[in-house]
Amino acid sequence: MKTISIDGHEEHIVERSDWPMEKVRETLKDETVAVIGYGVQGRGQSLNMKDNGIKVIIGLREGGHSWKLAQEDGWVPGETLLPIPEAVQKGTIIQYLLSDAGQKDAWPVVKENLNEGDALYFSHGFSVVFKDQTGVVPPENVDVILVAPKGSGTTVRRLFLEGRGINSSYAVFQDFTGRASDRTQAMGIAVGSGYMFETTFEKEVLSDLTGERGVLMGAIYGLWLAQYEVLREQGHSPSEAFNETVEEATQSLYPLIGENGMDWMYANCSTTAQRGALDWFKKFRDASKPVFEDLYESVKTGKEAERVIEVNSAPDYREKLQVELDEIHNSEMWKAGEVVRQLRPERA
Repeated sequence: MKTISIDGHEEHIVERSDWPMEKVRETLKDETVAVIGYGVQGRGQSLNMKDNGIKVIIGLREGGHSWKLAQEDGWVPGETLLPIPEAVQKGTIIQYLLSDAGQKDAWPVVKENLNEGDALYFSHGFSVVFKDQTGVVPPENVDVILVAPKGSGTTVRRLFLEGRGINSSYAVFQDFTGRASDRTQAMGIAVGSGYMFETTFEKEVLSDLTGERGVLMGAIYGLWLAQYEVLREQGHSPSEAFNETVEEATQSLYPLIGENGMDWMYANCSTTAQRGALDWFKKFRDASKPVFEDLYESVKTGKEAERVIEVNSAPDYREKLQVELDEIHNSEMWKAGEVVRQLRPERA
């Protein structure tokens, strides 16, 4: 395990070199991983583990969309594809990867079928941290562990197939067997992590909910939309507004920032762009920081969790969600994006 220091703050990092696949398989040789849920994380993580030689079974509601998708991916009903209660009973590491609202609903069934010494595995601290709202209180006779890939399950799978790995956080909430740490780290590598940094369930969920609503998705789209609308209102064409707002960012600048950092980006752009960025970034920081402070407070106090559970548990949730998604899909900005993406040279 490596220790890194950033401005005097030390962090523990687990790398693949700490856990070669032979060691992972040896650690997990007597385990059966029961993956409960087959959304983007469940699908990506389970297929990666299967390819890595880990014994995996899937637990789902019979006959639904996910059940059919799992069959298409090669999971066999009655053997590796089972109803949730049976999968939990047969598993020794229970990957609880339903949606947060789904975890609340299914918890009584899962809890009833856990065995002493099992490991209850999460990829999000939501259910455990906000237990007052979810009711998810793990029994004392199981390990409770977390591996949280820092990206979608689609990315988890794609990077694995490319021979790379996604960065993940990991945590141990409860160590009943004395093996919780080894189980966590071995599972983290098995699901496709390139490296893992240590956290807690609470820190993971607070940072994750803030990030999703902030710069990862919510805030960045809000900024894009504001700039796009201003450019269009000032007479710029849809394609020009989209290129200057989204396309150049995602196809040119963001990958370079990811590779080299923002300081490098500022040092390697035109002097005009450099001057403008340096003059304006603090104004955007000052304008948005109060919003982020409000956001973090809403996450920390459980208001965001309350809304997630309330809205996502509604019987007409999917219908209302589709209306919101259609509004974005049918907006001029993303119609422009659809056209512009077709012009990329690799599509020719």
